[in-house]
Amino acid sequence: MGMPPPADAPKQPIEGVRNLITIGSGKGGVGKTTVSVNLAIALAALGQRVGLLDADVYGPNVPLMMGIQDAPYAVEGRIQPIEQHGVRLMSMGFLNPGDKPLIWRGPMLHSVMQQFLRQVEWGDLDYLLIDLPPGTGDVALSLIQTAPITGAVVVTTPSEVSLEDGRKAVLMFRQVKVPLLGMVENMSYLVAPGSGERIDVFGEGGGKRTAEAMGIPFLGELPLNPRIRMGGDSGRPIALLGDSDAESQPFMDMARQILKATEDGAKPKGPSISIED
Repeated sequence: MGMPPPADAPKQPIEGVRNLITIGSGKGGVGKTTVSVNLAIALAALGQRVGLLDADVYGPNVPLMMGIQDAPYAVEGRIQPIEQHGVRLMSMGFLNPGDKPLIWRGPMLHSVMQQFLRQVEWGDLDYLLIDLPPGTGDVALSLIQTAPITGAVVVTTPSEVSLEDGRKAVLMFRQVKVPLLGMVENMSYLVAPGSGERIDVFGEGGGKRTAEAMGIPFLGELPLNPRIRMGGDSGRPIALLGDSDAESQPFMDMARQILKATEDGAKPKGPSISIED
């Protein structure tokens, strides 16, 4: 198994893929995969050709959240992704289903991630979303150092513990020169049944303040809502309801912001000058 290349090694595009978007977080348990699957579905609902690579190898939940029990197969040495809800999917969870833990070291993980990127028949995609493992470890760095990432989304909650780790994720992406598309605050609030009162369970406005302080876009708040959880548990993510549902709407809005931010193409760009009328 090979080791990851140095950070300044040439980055090879993924054939047929216009935009590579990483979804990361500084810590686990913030709903990163919930954001990933719903954002992928929302982009597909907006007419985009979308793939989702579940790179969270130690906790691959995409198969469960997308309602898949099938295994991928290969044709002439190329792995065929499984398509569900209009999104092409690949996950370690397809190959290592159930509760069996994955006990692999960094070089092996690097090799598998490269196979998932380059030996999967993704076809022509407008967006390939990559659901990273939490933190700033080997898998995230391996992917970032070998593929031209269009931009990154960081998921946090309003709690100070989560925000501290979210800032680390932002700084990691900056250090490896990946553009920041924005920050998402998950579990922002709970709406009390009956009264409709907003309850800020984990604090108020921390994600927006952090995004503003770090000079990155704030993509929006997501409520702590049982319908979002039930959608993921049942394999029918809430974003399938599109613009017609209050809990789905934030994901549609985020998808539109991603479209707007990436409409100029697939590769990371340096500083640019914007001239407005």
